[in-house]
Amino acid sequence: MNILEVEQLTVNYEKTSVLWDINFVVPEKTIVGILGPNGAGKSTLLKALLGLVKPISGHISFFGKPLSEVRQKVGYVPQRSSVDWDFPITAFDLVLMGRYGKMGLLKWASKEDKEATRQALSQVEMLQFADRQIGQLSGGQQQRLFIARALVQDADVYLLDEPFAGIDMATEKTLVDLFDTLRKKGKTIVIVHHNLASTETYFDWLILLNTCLIATGPVGDVFTQQNIWRTYGRSSILLDEAAIKAKNKTSGLL
Repeated sequence: MNILEVEQLTVNYEKTSVLWDINFVVPEKTIVGILGPNGAGKSTLLKALLGLVKPISGHISFFGKPLSEVRQKVGYVPQRSSVDWDFPITAFDLVLMGRYGKMGLLKWASKEDKEATRQALSQVEMLQFADRQIGQLSGGQQQRLFIARALVQDADVYLLDEPFAGIDMATEKTLVDLFDTLRKKGKTIVIVHHNLASTETYFDWLILLNTCLIATGPVGDVFTQQNIWRTYGRSSILLDEAAIKAKNKTSGLL
């Protein structure tokens, strides 16, 4: 079953194409990586999927329906830099915001909402920081809060914009293990990613993007040296020895 289907999606900014005629599907219970160079349209793609930017053409469906009908099934983690971390709220309050869609009209947090918040903080190993002001936390800790805020939505598909950017290796391992656990529970995770060396280890399915779609499919089929060159250009990839060594399957292209 496909959780997400995108057909002929085109997004322009001031008459310049950011995404052009994008078509792909995302199967359920997978961890999906969206890869491409800076300016390729990766973050714009997530925002278009969420209705945060309006495409000039195309069709997007989650679970065979428009997002408006299944919005509570879709969780979103934006880039950490998009938040004012000086805002005077605690870690607990930030994560609790993820429950707003499930709260009643008056937005009062129930015991269930608070318990779900504590469980989400525990999942990302941040429960001990629940009362800490968010600006007093490290970058990795702040990223864990973002993930926890998405977890309390209890969504079926999660869209994450560079969750591994600017965090330490311990936090990255915690998040990778968490995403794997979510997949085993039947969730689908879509991640904008930039580290080619970890791509084969982290993902089941790939979307290679550079304004237009370069390739999509199972990581073993799509993550080839030729597709990487088509996505990034040879000069960029030749600087990344880890990626080249990982893909020596196609050594004839070197």
